[in-house]
Amino acid sequence: MFSSQKTKDSLILSLYKAKETVFRLRDVALITGDSDVLSLSKKLNYQVKNGKLLNIRKGIYAKPNYSKEELICILYSPSYISLDYVLQKAGVVFQYDSQLTAVSYLSREIEIENQSYRYRKIKGRILANPAGVIRQQNISMASPERAFLDMLYLEKNYHFDNIASLSQDMVLALLPIYETKTLTKHVTHLFEQHGHQ
Repeated sequence: MFSSQKTKDSLILSLYKAKETVFRLRDVALITGDSDVLSLSKKLNYQVKNGKLLNIRKGIYAKPNYSKEELICILYSPSYISLDYVLQKAGVVFQYDSQLTAVSYLSREIEIENQSYRYRKIKGRILANPAGVIRQQNISMASPERAFLDMLYLEKNYHFDNIASLSQDMVLALLPIYETKTLTKHVTHLFEQHGHQ
């Protein structure tokens, strides 16, 4: 019994020491070095029952103070945070929305613990291109310029409040990812309209 308790405690200590706050079962296996999935699952469920971990969804566990940005990147993978969420943080759009938005291989909207997460489907070749996507820990987030292009690619008539904060050079460097002349013309028009050269 004592040995079993010690194992469960070492599991939670390993997870609490980790920089990540959200874990898939395979992540926990890598962190702990325990490849026995059934045993690991039982240990994790024990920690959930004791309130030391949250079971967010089947096979996804989190520390009580988990990062919502990290969660959106793990729920559906591959994906990266983009669109409204990034544009709002960068001051490109002013209207506040608490929803976290990402692009992925599917479109889906879910709510977890009163937080809304929205995924928009984008072509695989665009999703797989890492240019303009910053990865830190378990979080992949588009630069404001990449989020701007993602949004225009998905919604041609989207209204931007302040594109002056975007680097025109960076936007133009990222444009080839999308392989569409229509988007290139639209971006050029928007920059001309807002006084960019």
